[in-house]
Amino acid sequence: QVHLVESGGGLVQAGGSLRLSCAASGRTFSNSAMAWFRQAPGKEREFVAAVGWSGSCTNYAASVKGRFTTYRNSAKNTMYLQKNNLKPEDTALYYCAARNSVVVVTMPSRYDYWGQGTQVTVSS
Repeated sequence: QVHLVESGGGLVQAGGSLRLSCAASGRTFSNSAMAWFRQAPGKEREFVAAVGWSGSCTNYAASVKGRFTTYRNSAKNTMYLQKNNLKPEDTALYYCAARNSVVVVTMPSRYDYWGQGTQVTVSS
């Protein structure tokens, strides 16, 4: 059975940093695109960042570009999201996802596996 488990969330002041991790188990995702999404209360789930199977291809939402960096360690079957210069509007439940394809996409419906999410709260 496939599991994706996020960790690293928490409460941080504006301007601070956090690193989220997404550990996969049950199968290897070395040939899969993986992504981060987030959902704030009352809002739809939105794309944050994605990384291709080799780690060399990445895609970011405009709202986080230049502040967030996603990368993966295939040997550990883990993906990371380094978040710097956090803003109150970054407050959300953050999910990691993986798909049965090497192609990086931004639509949540195109991802096949999901974690339970980790809460990030940024205070002003």
